[in-house]
Amino acid sequence: MATENPNKYIAVTYKLYTSAQGEKPELTEETAEGDPFIFISALGMTLDAFEAQIVPLKVGDAFDFTLAPADAYGEYEAAGKQSVPRNIFEINGKLDSRFIYEGAVVPLASPDGARFNGTIVEIGEEKITVDLNHPLAGKSLNFVGTVVESREATNEEVRDALNQITGCGGGCGGCGGGSCEGCGDKGGGCSGCN
Repeated sequence: MATENPNKYIAVTYKLYTSAQGEKPELTEETAEGDPFIFISALGMTLDAFEAQIVPLKVGDAFDFTLAPADAYGEYEAAGKQSVPRNIFEINGKLDSRFIYEGAVVPLASPDGARFNGTIVEIGEEKITVDLNHPLAGKSLNFVGTVVESREATNEEVRDALNQITGCGGGCGGCGGGSCEGCGDKGGGCSGCN
């Protein structure tokens, strides 16, 4: 008895409307015509609740569903807004204003090496306030769109998606076939090697 491949190659076009409790929904994101959002199911590439709504649909099916914050990016946590010493972001005693400005999303790392993003909220003389909440935390997400492709993913598509998620080609063969010496210094694992 053959088992069904849990990995589907899915492409959707959609408009995303977001709103916090009591707010009027606003258009936050829209796929461009001819450039759908593509993902491979069962790899953690999308929100579980989004995937649960989309996977059963067929090509041409329309969808209109709303995810509560608990099923999306969680509730907004006030403790997620923190002030840190300004010098953390300085190079040779100066901020690079091309990358560090109010509203900028910056990559950060915890002392144990976990990587995450934060949004610069305020830049002071000695401290910089960073919001570690996801930008859509505390918001309901209303997706309205159409499935444009849905089929079993090939082994190559699954492998490529996993490489994209992990940032490395499973050893250095995924880095354009060359060696990965120095890749870690580029900040993207092996994905920076070409």
